[in-house]
Amino acid sequence: MATKPTLVGINHVALEVGDIEAALDFYGRFFRFTLRGRAEGMAFIDMGDQFLALSETAGHAPDRHRHFGLVVDDRSQLRQMLEDHQVELLPGKGLNFRDPWGNFVQVVEYGDIQFSKTDAVLRGMGLELSKTAAAKEELQKKGLL
Repeated sequence: MATKPTLVGINHVALEVGDIEAALDFYGRFFRFTLRGRAEGMAFIDMGDQFLALSETAGHAPDRHRHFGLVVDDRSQLRQMLEDHQVELLPGKGLNFRDPWGNFVQVVEYGDIQFSKTDAVLRGMGLELSKTAAAKEELQKKGLL
């Protein structure tokens, strides 16, 4: 019997948005990023060694359960910026909101979770980040630290 491939990570997530320029403007209000490239009806936002693909499509109704999670260096700063721009925050653990196209976004802080970037990727992104004791314990239990 052949072995199965091992999931290694996520290369990118694609979000459906109604307007590429409006989506770049919306996400650009809250996140510092580099535009990786563009194609017809698409834009690609770099996140170090991963990227977010924005795809222009006809609108869909918001879904209560389908979502994606972003990792940031400072969640409290993002919360304040979202509040300042009157973006409705959703209930739940952590920081949750919807973008103007109904995409449900959950935000976690890098230091609090097991997700890790290599030191080289962090340096390339101009970041010096560390993990909380709980995140380090989670990584150690899995043999990842």
